[in-house]
Amino acid sequence: MKLDPTQMADWQIAEAAEQNIKPIQEIGQKLGLQEDELIPMGRGLAKIDYNRTWQRLKDAPKGKYVDVTAITPTPLGEGKTTTTMGLVEGLGVLGKKPVGAIRQPSSGPTFNIKGSAAGGGLAQCIPLAPFSLGLTGDFDAITNAHNLAMVALTARMQHERNYSDERLAKVGLKRLDIDPDRVQLKWAMDFCAQSLRNITIGKGGKMDGYEMESGFQISVSSELMAILAVTSSLADMRERIGKMVVAYRRNGEDVTTADLEVDGAMAALMLDTINPNLVQTIEGNPVLVHAGPFANIAIGQSSVIADLLGIRMGDYLVTESGFGADIGFEKFWNLKCRYSQLKPDAVVIVATVRALKMHGGGPTVKPGAALDEAYTEENLGMLEEGCANLIAHIDIVKQSGVSPVVCINSFYTDTKAEHDLIQRVSEAHGARCAVSEHWLKGGEGAVALAEAVVEACEEANQFDYLYDLDMPFKDRVYAIATKIYGASGVEWAKAADEKISLFEGDPDVRKMGMCMVKTHLSLSHSPEFKGAPKDWVLLIRDVLIYKGAGFVVPVAGDIKLLPGTGSDPGFRRIDVDVEIGKVTGLF
Repeated sequence: MKLDPTQMADWQIAEAAEQNIKPIQEIGQKLGLQEDELIPMGRGLAKIDYNRTWQRLKDAPKGKYVDVTAITPTPLGEGKTTTTMGLVEGLGVLGKKPVGAIRQPSSGPTFNIKGSAAGGGLAQCIPLAPFSLGLTGDFDAITNAHNLAMVALTARMQHERNYSDERLAKVGLKRLDIDPDRVQLKWAMDFCAQSLRNITIGKGGKMDGYEMESGFQISVSSELMAILAVTSSLADMRERIGKMVVAYRRNGEDVTTADLEVDGAMAALMLDTINPNLVQTIEGNPVLVHAGPFANIAIGQSSVIADLLGIRMGDYLVTESGFGADIGFEKFWNLKCRYSQLKPDAVVIVATVRALKMHGGGPTVKPGAALDEAYTEENLGMLEEGCANLIAHIDIVKQSGVSPVVCINSFYTDTKAEHDLIQRVSEAHGARCAVSEHWLKGGEGAVALAEAVVEACEEANQFDYLYDLDMPFKDRVYAIATKIYGASGVEWAKAADEKISLFEGDPDVRKMGMCMVKTHLSLSHSPEFKGAPKDWVLLIRDVLIYKGAGFVVPVAGDIKLLPGTGSDPGFRRIDVDVEIGKVTGLF
């Protein structure tokens, strides 16, 4: 059956492709996996036994390491995952042995406006429905483990309020004297539910909990997701879970999951999450799926574990960072690569003509409304203005010492003159550039991109981190703000200033990494500023601490840890075909 992306929705393409899906054992054989290293979860889906596989491969030679990032996102989309899948397929067409490593989609965007994260057209991974709707249960395990910590905390607060020290001692408890105004954790759920951001819990009688202000955060923003993304072994994950700070005592000391004696049970819930998931592209290339998205409020990377395995199982490992280079790639560069000790050989920056036009002053795009002709007709002036955003992202990647490759993710309304303009701008600023038609043609359409990436990988680079871990926290924030975001300075809210000073004085915290929370819709902290804004100051309004993951987390601007559901969410179109038992309408 010929698959035509111009005539079929992504879910229809995936469903048709799944009729010829390769048995997951065959995909495992492509990776050189042994029979006892693969844990099948269906015909086209499996987990990889990390411990067994790592023990065999830890001394194996490494392939080339490629990260895919993008310009600042717009509602028009840039196609980062589509490009990642297309590049994997294109490398396969060149006769290479590629492996993909991507993040598992959250149910929040899947059922909301953004949709799933499997790619699109002829450059996507399958099976689509399991991939989009929970995969092998990693997110459920993280959500449950996170909420178990909250259960332990709130129950302990109730019991300490109701019982004397003597009564607590009878069951082996010592009073923690938790400060209800300094509870750090919220409840977790994997949906976008703005009405649950701020709630009051514990209402009722003395046996109905501890009454206090609380709320929810999306599961991918849980510290447990960050721990899964950066951990290197089960023992490491178990230790990190025990270091999570959930609240503070009235004397200012930490209250950790270990203090609540819930860390072991949390680790039990997360036991199987350490094993990466294995799926395939439409063209039968292996793809590892592990950890979660949302680089604006989380680390937003596939896991260190997936990369450590994947780079030893193929000639090329193609991974992906969340959103634009200012947040996703910056965290890949300064956090993930530190944890993995892997250094990228090339970085792909995905751009589209339409998105660059929006950065060049193009009209607002409204969901459901017809696309303005500014985006469907040639407009070189608007495109050139928008290329300021592309240049900023090229400069970000170049600061890491790695050569960028700009991928023009081609759309049928693009013109050759528009492609030529982007190519001239890219090359003038030190980046290779390739036009790719992977969405329309799959691997064959991505050959030019794959060739450019292979060429870039052969070039020696001078990869180095933006900041040293001995650098004071405020200096690190200033470096990220001015060198990566293009800010002229940093302003600290009083509460954030007090917290960062406190953390600076803690020797256990001082050398932790820095995971910025910032809007993905602009290089700045304000979604309104498109292109490459100048003469603005980054506002840090809060600072969080993830001692388990090893992150200090400055929060810039007005950003929520629980996104909201829009007026036209995707769940309105998702259904099941009861005749054949298939999910329909995923996008």
